[in-house]
Amino acid sequence: MSTHLSTTAAAARHLRPSLREATDEPRLIVVSNREPYRPRMEDGATGWKRTTGGLVSALEPLVRRRNGTWIAWSPGAERRIVRSRVPGDGASFAMLQVPLSSDEVERYYEGFANGALWPLFHSFVDRCRFECDHWEEYRRINERFADVLVEEADDEALVWIHDYHFCLLPRLARERGCSAPIAYFCHIPFPAPEIFQLLPWRRAVLAGLLGADLIGFHCISYARHFVASCRQFLGADVSLDGGTVVFEGRRSRVVAAPIGIEVQEFESLSRDPAVVARSLEIRERLGAEKVILGVDRLDYTKGIAARLQAIDELFERHPEHRRRVTFVQVAVRSRSRIPEYQETKQRVDELVGRINGGYGDAEWQPIRYSNDGLEREELVAYYLACDVCLVTPLRDGMNLVALEFCACRTQEDGVLVLSEFAGASELLDGAALTVNPYAVHEMAEALHQSIVMPHAEQERRMRRARRRVTKHDVHHWVEEILSAVPRRRRRLVEQGMSVG
Repeated sequence: MSTHLSTTAAAARHLRPSLREATDEPRLIVVSNREPYRPRMEDGATGWKRTTGGLVSALEPLVRRRNGTWIAWSPGAERRIVRSRVPGDGASFAMLQVPLSSDEVERYYEGFANGALWPLFHSFVDRCRFECDHWEEYRRINERFADVLVEEADDEALVWIHDYHFCLLPRLARERGCSAPIAYFCHIPFPAPEIFQLLPWRRAVLAGLLGADLIGFHCISYARHFVASCRQFLGADVSLDGGTVVFEGRRSRVVAAPIGIEVQEFESLSRDPAVVARSLEIRERLGAEKVILGVDRLDYTKGIAARLQAIDELFERHPEHRRRVTFVQVAVRSRSRIPEYQETKQRVDELVGRINGGYGDAEWQPIRYSNDGLEREELVAYYLACDVCLVTPLRDGMNLVALEFCACRTQEDGVLVLSEFAGASELLDGAALTVNPYAVHEMAEALHQSIVMPHAEQERRMRRARRRVTKHDVHHWVEEILSAVPRRRRRLVEQGMSVG
């Protein structure tokens, strides 16, 4: 058994999938938590509205081109699976909506996925809630999706499963006879073995993922953690250098492939005269010489409270920035029924009030705070209006805000202050000002440095960032993953697949 878990360049190269030219395109079946489209009424007729997000933008054209199917769950849908044909540019594609009741959403999604796996994978062990009924519901929902997937996927299809909501699905699909190649991608971090071992059902989750032929992560460290956990908790034969795990006769390839964004779309919007004009309006309304921007979901993993404390310390230690600098924080409400998220909102609200009360006056507020989401054009206008983008999650799988900001800065100015615990820091190494988000004083000094940074250094850093963001766009990510999936599933040597 190979257990060499080094961090050598050779190991890193093997964990990066090599691109190869496809000779044919199998039918693509995508499974994700979110629906790519939602029905809406238009002039008395049912139409379709595309949901936002990089995953939909990246995969929808492929699903259309490959005569594919998108399987997702739909809260509040009819108590039957709904199959729809979604029209659009080019070919239509099939969408299967798997219905979940409110009780199922509470136990499966809010209870286990976001009450156990989300905090565990982000290394927030004190926030984990491991409840047996939540686990059982999670397993039942994964079984329901496995039944749907097996009906849909023939041998000529390629299945691509996304994220922590479906860790059991690859194995469950195999148990039900699915012989199509399966790829799985984890969009959040994967924790070190000493953290992952806290999960009572760790063996079942690992074995579930190993039903896939290809398992992808954003960063080499996440892939390494997964491989090490497979060795430690399953006794699997692993090779980090080769990026493989062999368990019960099945060989699964493990790769690190950072997701990207639609760079051309963001660049085009950043040059749109209406968006540019809006950015000038934002700037004039704020009335500040320098603008710092934060854009996040209101989630405890995003480090918004610590970020606000750093803003407080910036004004305390560098009073010359008072009345000259304004911090804009957009924190979109998320999972508001979960107690931990309610507590996060209360803490952030309190900090904003205290800081504005301590430094602000009738003419200047140090912090402009909003919980409203921004449409794409408005978001780009804010990216253009700011001088500094502050992206400091306590832990994050990738963080696309960092990439979007860089894509929009076509003039190669502006500064990105980035947490070292965001996956994007691996991609943007040396281009951003990297900080430890737990060190408030360090963030405050990085903010000061970014405010006074000479234009030449801004230009050097941003040029480097934009090169990397452009090279590793979302289309490159899709090609990396799909080119690494074996064309035919490797046959099992052993058929016994029961793991507790």
